[in-house]
Amino acid sequence: MRCVIVGYGRVGTRTADLLATEGHEVVVVENDPAKVESARESGFTVVEGDGSATAVLAEADLDAADAVGGLTGDPETNFAVCAVANDHGCRTVLRISEEFSAAVYREYSEGVDEIIYPEQLGAAGAKTALLGGDFSVLADITERLSAASLTVPEDSPVVGERVVTLDVPDAARIYAHGRAGESLTIPLPRTAIEPGDRLALIADPDAVASVRATIHGTDASLSDDATKGEGRAAEAGTSGRASGEDGE
Repeated sequence: MRCVIVGYGRVGTRTADLLATEGHEVVVVENDPAKVESARESGFTVVEGDGSATAVLAEADLDAADAVGGLTGDPETNFAVCAVANDHGCRTVLRISEEFSAAVYREYSEGVDEIIYPEQLGAAGAKTALLGGDFSVLADITERLSAASLTVPEDSPVVGERVVTLDVPDAARIYAHGRAGESLTIPLPRTAIEPGDRLALIADPDAVASVRATIHGTDASLSDDATKGEGRAAEAGTSGRASGEDGE
């Protein structure tokens, strides 16, 4: 995949490194001269400039990109990045802070494919460690595999099937299930799938698209393109803030 990472702070740097390690092509967009130099020294193609500016993103060639991550420390800049990327058919990932209200979270989530907030991941890791678990296990797993949560649509062909018997590729495992509005739990042997359910899986990146196609009843070869259009708003506001404002 070709991924464009806007913001080369701690989150953007780690994300770019992981993607490159897995063999993906990475383009970094950054306006801080020191971070631009650091990204270039790491071997990345770098576009220097304000990541929320359409002209700057055009230099990153979004038409050739599969996914774009707005990973700066400024959520408004990140949302502006994703709004532009949506017009190019890219999968979009938006970084926000957990301090945002539920209403703001919903507003942002309607315009992107995925939202991440590192603070929540850090808190989850601390809780797991305090309770005797090993959060590093999940980190190790997701170094090479992808974790995804898929929502079952009303007309899904898998409605009525048991979660544990769902036909998924060998490279994928469903590890949790939740009814609409409920928390995810380990599925019981007789748990049947209903519309609106969420299924959480760990899989090879290529296998995620296959599972999504199964749940949506679509051709797996088309599922990546279909995914790019899910959950996006038709219009989104932009911000003139600089992409390098990631102080972390």
